[in-house]
Amino acid sequence: MSSTAAFLVSFASVLIGAAIGMLLRRALPAKLLEGGSKEAIRLGAGFLSTLAALVIGLMIASAKNTYDNQNGNIRQLGTNAVLVDQMLTKYGTEAKAARTLLREIIPSATLRIWRENVSGTGGGSTFVISETAERFYNAVEGLKPTNAEQTSLKSRIIQITTDMGRTRLLVFTQADDAIPLPFFIVLVFWLVVIFASFSLFAEPGPIVVVSTLVFALSVSSALFLIVDLSHPFEGLMQISNHHLHMVLPTIE
Repeated sequence: MSSTAAFLVSFASVLIGAAIGMLLRRALPAKLLEGGSKEAIRLGAGFLSTLAALVIGLMIASAKNTYDNQNGNIRQLGTNAVLVDQMLTKYGTEAKAARTLLREIIPSATLRIWRENVSGTGGGSTFVISETAERFYNAVEGLKPTNAEQTSLKSRIIQITTDMGRTRLLVFTQADDAIPLPFFIVLVFWLVVIFASFSLFAEPGPIVVVSTLVFALSVSSALFLIVDLSHPFEGLMQISNHHLHMVLPTIE
């Protein structure tokens, strides 16, 4: 579900709930909305409001955690690429071919990460190494150290390139929806009931209508924020891939 769809559906549903409350106020006899009935409905709505607020707060925290984790994975990927390039440079001219292939891997891997996470159709191809990446790994494995320093550098390069592959897989496997569709439906139903109870006891007027619109907009914005944060590779708050394209210097 996209963040825009979540916002529109929740906003429309909340307004429908408010309209239902106003219609019930006109249709039901006044004596049914007084005394114990009124207090019971208010207590139930208050309990449901507290429960919905708690759930929304927890989902915002979960979505923000998902966003931060993915942002950290992308930054880690860029950091490892820089470290590998520096070690290849220190290794010597024999590693120039591997450095060239590294500059082909990063842009293609970036494009693949964004495409797979946006479409959600990576499937088995996500766990298949690309041809360019395989050539890079072969170039690293093919390095023949001639001294202790090069031997140490090769071992560290292999370790970091393995970490890069692991990080790319983590980016895909950690892409989960913050609000599963059944849960979203239940939460919207709660909001409909809450806003229906609000308008059930309020005399319709300009202040009530404007307040309902503002409250509906606020709640829908929270759901928009949750869904948008849980999809960090698309939407208004998507992670920037600019630094991945600019992270490696030109080979001299």
